[in-house]
This record gives sequence, structure tokens and C-alpha cells, in this order.
Amino acid sequence: MSETLHLKLPYLEAAQAQKHVTVNDGLRALDALVQLSVTSRALNTPPSTPVEGDRYIVAAAPTGAWSAAAGEVAAFVDGMWSFFAPQMGWRAFDESAGEFVYWTGGHWVPEPSGASMVSAHGAATTLSIIEGDHTITAGTYNDTSFTIPDRAIVLGITGRVLTALGGATSWNLGVAADATRYGNGIGISAGSTVIGPSGTPVTYWGATAIRVSSVGGSFTGGAVRLAIHCLTLTGVGV
Repeated sequence: MSETLHLKLPYLEAAQAQKHVTVNDGLRALDALVQLSVTSRALNTPPSTPVEGDRYIVAAAPTGAWSAAAGEVAAFVDGMWSFFAPQMGWRAFDESAGEFVYWTGGHWVPEPSGASMVSAHGAATTLSIIEGDHTITAGTYNDTSFTIPDRAIVLGITGRVLTALGGATSWNLGVAADATRYGNGIGISAGSTVIGPSGTPVTYWGATAIRVSSVGGSFTGGAVRLAIHCLTLTGVGV
């Protein structure tokens, strides 16, 4: 039976009997693949109790009902698994990882969140900005809950005071190892800003919190918004 070039949807043949079967097969494929979102791309073995409509990207070493389907989209429809071989540039959202991925022709790779250069095999250099708000708690310093990523090359950190910082005369911006790396003597009033470039780009060998330190007294409250300007590297795929 003839089929479409890209999604391999079956065509109706002239004078074909049971036309509804062919049409329904095409609709099932469209329902599985359009606006593609998968539960996970990390499983080699099918889940023991799949739910109708579940979709997965099969991992690199599949077993059982997924054998020989590495990299394919597996959709559980009408009580059985259907498989769809991806085409170059297909895009999907991986729900468990919380990220978009795309098919390079040989493997699925994360879609960079910033401006990126990507090789044919998924290696990428990404320029990104990680931004977060931090509510100041009492003390001489606060470490943020959002962090500089592991192995990120930081170009600098910028910030703005959202709510006036109480208890201090000024504040410093840095990390635990260097509390003034990205700024010192910064104003405490709402609207005060800091532009803190690194003297030279700094690589962090582990997720690292930003440290906000008080000067002239202990913090009693306030809020700041901070942005990490950094480069991250992604290795080549399989």
C-alpha cells in the first residue's frame, strides 16, 4: 500500500474495501505524533502497566516489546505498542526531563535553551542566562536556592534590588569562595543595580549558589533579582 513520504501515513487505494481501517490508522499516527510529548526517553523496557495514549522515546538498548526500536517513538494505542521512526529535525518534549529534544538523524539531543552552536552529533556551546529572585532572610549572608550550573563558564552576574534591603548599609555579590567576585558596596534601596563581569571567565566544577553578603550590619529583609550569564557545553551524542 502506498504511503506519505514523511509520516508514512497510508493512502486510500482506488476501490479499496474497509476504507475506514486505513483512515483510522492514519488518524492514530497523527494523534501520536502531532504536538509530540513523551513521558520519558530513558527507558529500555516498556512500562508494565502502560496507559492508553502513553508515548515514549525508546532508549538505546531496548528489550521486550521494544526490541529493535531504539530511538523510535513508541505509542500505546488500542492496547498495543506502535512504533514510529523519527525523521531528521523531529522535535519532542520529554516530560520527565522537562526539556525539548530533537532528532539529529542518529540520536535525540536536548534542544539548547539559549543561543547555541550545535554540531552534527549533538555537541553544543550554549550562551544562556539563568535568572531568579531571592528573598533575603536574616543574617550576614544569604546563599540562593538557584545555582550556577555544574561546569558552567560564568561571564558575570547582574542584579537588581526588588525590595529595599534592611539592616545593611550596602551588600556584596559573589560566591562562598569569593564573596565580592561580582560586586561590592552595592546600594540597598529598591531599584539599585549591579553589573558584575568576571575579570576572566570562571569555570565552576559543581553547582554553586550565589552569595549575597551584607555590609555594615546583618540583613533583616528585602529581595533581589539576579541573572547568571554563562556558557555551557554539551558533549557529543552516540
